Amino acid sequence: MTIRSFMEEHFHHFNAAATLDAAQGYENHLASGGKMLVSLAGAMSTAELGRSLAEMIRQDKIHAISCTGANLEEDVFNLVAHDHYERIPNYRDLTPADEQALLERGLNRVTDTCIPEHEAFRALEKTLLPRWMADAKAGRRKLPHEHFYEMLLSGELEAHYQAEPKNSWLLAAAQRNLPIVVPGWEDSTCGNIYASHVISGDFPDATGIKSGIEYMTAFIEWYKVASANASIGFFQIGGGIAGDFPICAVPLIRQDLQEQVPLWGYFCQISDSTTSYGSYSGAVPNEKITWEKLAVETPSFVIESDATIVAPLIFGYVLGF
Repeated sequence: MTIRSFMEEHFHHFNAAATLDAAQGYENHLASGGKMLVSLAGAMSTAELGRSLAEMIRQDKIHAISCTGANLEEDVFNLVAHDHYERIPNYRDLTPADEQALLERGLNRVTDTCIPEHEAFRALEKTLLPRWMADAKAGRRKLPHEHFYEMLLSGELEAHYQAEPKNSWLLAAAQRNLPIVVPGWEDSTCGNIYASHVISGDFPDATGIKSGIEYMTAFIEWYKVASANASIGFFQIGGGIAGDFPICAVPLIRQDLQEQVPLWGYFCQISDSTTSYGSYSGAVPNEKITWEKLAVETPSFVIESDATIVAPLIFGYVLGF
């Protein structure tokens, strides 16, 4: 069976039915000429979502991405340090002493996967730091993802690849010059490293990296142009800033700039966060109507499940696998 035929045969109720509905809605949105933004929260890059996400980008099924700084960098960490990662299948049984032992070995745990400090974090710092310093000296200001795009497209990391480059979603995005926003980049490992060099005096100040406001203004311009010719959909994996930042573009344009643009034309959220008091990650789509993000008629789907299971199924369906 193909993924498509399997889902159509078996996914008829509850979260399974919502998954199939969302996949078919995604496909219909693209078929009608729409475009799609995907937001990545959590640790999707460490979960190697790029194995399906990269092909979605290559096949023009994704047209913009919003991601946390962790997802931006962790795709590259995996690309250059994959052989040094360590999986901990019994992570639920770890004691505080076990966690300390991992730390002393230079392993930073993300659920069942440990990212190696030296081979990933410090190796990438050695590559990024000269770029940051050259830009600081020349007075060039860039958005965080632009440094990653340039680094990947230069080919300087190719000799160090340990994972299949076809599974790197960031490399696929760089090759297509896909619009990306990375709100809150400062709290990522590379953001922390950059801040440490500002504090150490290696850079005169922090202005060499463009700010979140500049990400927002750039994204606003993209949305206005893109939505003039196509309905823009929103496929949200997890919640938090990766989702909330770009979806706010529409009410910003309509309410603050007093300009008319279409609301988001499709919405799907995959999250295991339950609806609770004030929770954004668990908020149902109807709440977004009150904020002028979605319309009453917007096709909207909520899948309460693990995104590492659900997202590859939906992407596989849309890709026709």
